[in-house]
Amino acid sequence: MSEHESANGSAGRRLGVFKTYKLYVGGKFPRSESGRVYEVTDSKGTWLANAPQSSRKDARDAVVAARKAFGGWSGATAYNRGQVLYRVAEMLEGRREQFVREVASAEGLSKSKAAAVVDAAVDRWVWYAGWTDKIGQVVGGVNPVAGPYLNLSTPEPTGVVAVLAPQRSSFLGLVSVIAPVIAAGNTAVVVASADAPLPALSLGEVLATSDLPGGVVNVLSGATAELAAPLAAHQDVNAIDLTGADAALAKELEIAAADNLKRVLRPQAVDGGPGTGGTDATDWTADPGTYRLTAFLETKTVWHPTGALGVSGSSY
Repeated sequence: MSEHESANGSAGRRLGVFKTYKLYVGGKFPRSESGRVYEVTDSKGTWLANAPQSSRKDARDAVVAARKAFGGWSGATAYNRGQVLYRVAEMLEGRREQFVREVASAEGLSKSKAAAVVDAAVDRWVWYAGWTDKIGQVVGGVNPVAGPYLNLSTPEPTGVVAVLAPQRSSFLGLVSVIAPVIAAGNTAVVVASADAPLPALSLGEVLATSDLPGGVVNVLSGATAELAAPLAAHQDVNAIDLTGADAALAKELEIAAADNLKRVLRPQAVDGGPGTGGTDATDWTADPGTYRLTAFLETKTVWHPTGALGVSGSSY
């Protein structure tokens, strides 16, 4: 018997190490407080892993973590946020093969098609990283006024945003809804696709090893409706993205969100998953534009007197 075989047992008899997927909350990787898990299968019904089934308590903990992180993240310079997002893209590129495997299994794609999806997701993340220090010039500026005043409008992040990720687009759609939220300076509580949560949970591992502060993005897995209801009603959640909700659930969540005047983003084509009644009509490969960046921004307008200008010039 060779030295290698004696150290590792007989050749060909090695047992694989199964990955334990966990939530990503506050920069840490807790199991669900309920201890529940559920089976995740591929498009053919083959078992892939057990994912944590988040509870309402997990959702509340994620909101606390997001609120704690909001001050530091929103207070960072836009340029710094762009650097951090670009670092995340670097980390995603380094784990490209892992995401290709997970996306292929989650969405029933060939390896080549899954690779194209992953490449598009990384490019999408880089695209939003480039917008962090530019969106202010697009939606803000000096306003024309009739009087001796200077009127400036500047965008500010809304706050804590609950994001219901697309049900079928487990990675490109996921990146397309998370990146604009944090690029604009918000923090996020993300409910991953119920049937295909593994790419989202792996994204949490990437975020933890990048420069993104803990709590800026928090990732939960489990039943979308079970987690969305407490988030929509939560008084410390400032906005909610209903992309991953079907039409019936979206209507219920809009009603709950009205209690504290949450901003609500409800795409025209709700991206629903199997069995949810959604249309899944969103084309995630299309140019995303800036509407998701501006959906969770508030506009602050400041008036400043400049002094009356007459024939003699300024009154100063």
